Amino acid sequence: MKYIFLERFTKQLNSFSTLIRSKFWKQLRFLLRDIRYPSLRVKKYDETYGIWQARVDQNIRFYFLIENDTYILLEIKHHPK
Repeated sequence: MKYIFLERFTKQLNSFSTLIRSKFWKQLRFLLRDIRYPSLRVKKYDETYGIWQARVDQNIRFYFLIENDTYILLEIKHHPK
């Protein structure tokens, strides 16, 4: 699998601390290997638009689409609780 970042995603990612960015890159490596990797806790977020959600850590989530063999990363943000 490959990945691409939307411009919005890149801006959001860069607004986070170095620690969060590091955690994100680790989780992205897991995603590229296996979407079912346990710490990701991937789930379908929006069935209508085909958006998926995965966990960076307890408080941060990232959202993506899957098109053919590519993950399109849409957003990364604090998880609303």
